[in-house]
Amino acid sequence: MIDKKQTIQTHAKHGTDTGSTAVQIALLTERINNLSVHLTANKKDKHGQRGLQLLNGQRRRLLKYLERTSYDEYIALTDQLKIRRGQRIVR
Repeated sequence: MIDKKQTIQTHAKHGTDTGSTAVQIALLTERINNLSVHLTANKKDKHGQRGLQLLNGQRRRLLKYLERTSYDEYIALTDQLKIRRGQRIVR
């Protein structure tokens, strides 16, 4: 099960931050990990597979935005969440 409050507190920039890009990516990562575990046990769950693809696409778009706007935060977040990323852009 996902502990949303713990994830939000870990990645929030200030006390009332619940929707910044980093928090959204962290919450999506938790949901993706949880769904991946479910799909290893239930290989024929096609609706779950589609949901996983949608979550991955949404997280990918948010990561792309974060990379474009705040590259240092992008690197730190992907390292912290252990998310693979493409080739790094040297800045």
